[in-house]
Amino acid sequence: MSGIRNARAIRVGLVADEPIRLAGLISIFEMLSEEGQTPLTPAPGSLRELLSNRSLQYLVFDMNSSSGGIETLELIRHTRPDLRLVVIGPEGNDELVLDCIIAGARAYLDVTAGPSAVRTAINAVTEGSIWAPRRLLSKLIDRLLTKRDTSLTVGDPHLTARERQVLELILLARSNREIAGQLGIEERTVKAHVGRLMKKTGVDNRIELTMRAMSRSLAFNKASDVEEDLHSRNCVDS
Repeated sequence: MSGIRNARAIRVGLVADEPIRLAGLISIFEMLSEEGQTPLTPAPGSLRELLSNRSLQYLVFDMNSSSGGIETLELIRHTRPDLRLVVIGPEGNDELVLDCIIAGARAYLDVTAGPSAVRTAINAVTEGSIWAPRRLLSKLIDRLLTKRDTSLTVGDPHLTARERQVLELILLARSNREIAGQLGIEERTVKAHVGRLMKKTGVDNRIELTMRAMSRSLAFNKASDVEEDLHSRNCVDS
């Protein structure tokens, strides 16, 4: 049984310059996985080593004990855009949290987060979700809706109002069933919209679609279609 578990385990890179903090992160992986969850195994190392490991798909970056800040996150995104990143950083800095997510982080935890919270966030990210404090979700959506990079406007695909609505909900990792219920349409219609969104944006899956929307503010030039219910979650479930 142990061999099967190890064979299925997802390796998660760990970057922390302080040995004590690194040891604390490693200890989190000693927690047993809940039923149905894929086991996780730690892969500590330097940032350079982990970025060069193309088989690694997940990385926990301890900003509190590692050199660099947002610039390092930008470097990670530029070097390994496929890497799903969990950031542990200072508490009480909402702008930093938002900047980290915009820079590519799938989750942000402050330094006071306990082992259980860190493990839960890592699990959420490996399952394709985004983990962020509830109070920041509305700010995050507003920023993404209004953020425009004029260097990227040329060639952005034209999306209909309904496609923008679906994309906004995909950004919060809503399932097709949840999107259908919120928009009052059939689930098969949602699937059709998602398929068209992927085709228009040239991506292969929902996660890539989410990250492209976040990094390029795709078709978020109008905020009028945002619904109040978008602000009601603490952790976004897939």
